Amino acid sequence: MKLLKTLAPAAALIALPTLGLAQDEGPVPGVNASTDSVFIFNSLLFLIGGFLVFWMAAGFAMLEAGLVRSKNVTMQLTKNISLFSLAAIFYYLIGYNLMYPLGTWSVDGILSGVWGPGVLEAVGVTADAADDYGYASTGSDFFFQLMFCATTASIVSGTLAERIKLWPFLIFVIVLTAIIYPLQASWKWGGGFLDEMGFLDFAGSTVVHSVGGWAALVGAIILGPRIGKYSKEGRTVPIPGSNLALATLGTFILWLGWFGFNGGSQLAMGTVGDVADVSRIFANTNTAAAGGAIAALILSQMMYKKPDLTMVLNGALAGLVSITAEPLTPSLGAATLIGAVGGVIVVFAVPFLDKLKIDDVVGAIPVHLFAGIWGTIAVVLTNGDASLMVQLYSIMVVGIFTIVASAIVWFILKSTMGIRVGEEEEINGLDMSELGMEAYPEFSKG
Repeated sequence: MKLLKTLAPAAALIALPTLGLAQDEGPVPGVNASTDSVFIFNSLLFLIGGFLVFWMAAGFAMLEAGLVRSKNVTMQLTKNISLFSLAAIFYYLIGYNLMYPLGTWSVDGILSGVWGPGVLEAVGVTADAADDYGYASTGSDFFFQLMFCATTASIVSGTLAERIKLWPFLIFVIVLTAIIYPLQASWKWGGGFLDEMGFLDFAGSTVVHSVGGWAALVGAIILGPRIGKYSKEGRTVPIPGSNLALATLGTFILWLGWFGFNGGSQLAMGTVGDVADVSRIFANTNTAAAGGAIAALILSQMMYKKPDLTMVLNGALAGLVSITAEPLTPSLGAATLIGAVGGVIVVFAVPFLDKLKIDDVVGAIPVHLFAGIWGTIAVVLTNGDASLMVQLYSIMVVGIFTIVASAIVWFILKSTMGIRVGEEEEINGLDMSELGMEAYPEFSKG
């Protein structure tokens, strides 16, 4: 996303008051009122969008806490706050510069030649010394991009719930956020070879969501299903979550955060056109979620004779993932239908995974992987610049890379530390066996 800043022509900048200069300051060489305002408003968009996406971390935590059993709630909450914190540190240490080579490649378009921690602008930086005065502050850009990296890790957490050890999971998060996610993201958003081919992924249906989905899928296969999830006769045994109120709250929080996820990815707020586009993105993002929720509501009623709240929640999220690859160009009607297809995908994909005995506790694979693939393909329906073959090729490249890289890390962790808790620990719950504390102690002790 970062390199898209070059698309904002200077001629399009609107003349706004000079907000960055004190009244008693004289003119600064190379500084003008419109450019100063663009720098301020672009940076503001990144900061507002960034803290909205940060709030999605709370959404993932609440969603997972509600969809796991009460004996595993504390573990999910611990994983979520830990994975976000690790992402923040390791994206700073390695990932940010790996993701944005800014033309400095060790392998052209494939591997960044910039290794090392991110560096912010100086305290009290002036316009003439800013890293990119014509665009936005480095700190706002770093903060915004970090939130996408952390979101990728959050996707993996829910799928592998209730049977994975804490520390091997967190080690995987470090590798995912420091290397796997930033490296493939550089191929699109860092100006790499997929971007040069014309791959379009506005806010990350593939770059963020399918990557988290692929990593979760590989982990679920290697880890295996929960004890009792599938009977010897091949029947799927439902394992209800502990708190659907929390799961619903988590879904609404994610829905809210998605306005920053997609809206902030406009990457500019310095012109009338940019602001109008951001508002269009907000509206399309919202209606896609609504379309996904209603499609899942109706289809679950048709298939199971009763509506399934968990399907409706995941339908809304699938609608959001589906529109993420292109939230700008669709009409409201098209965005609703794109989201609705995501909701339909979820309702069919959840039982499909169960037939394959792939245990996805919260439904993250259908939501983020399957709907992410659909959303990336759907770009060609509304954006005339998109090529179906390029979109499909990019999905395959990112998928193969993530599968191979994730499998290597998971297998190394399995052979060295072990990634699954023992049978007794799993039956008793990870809260007590791994952490020694429960989320709801009053209920367990009477």
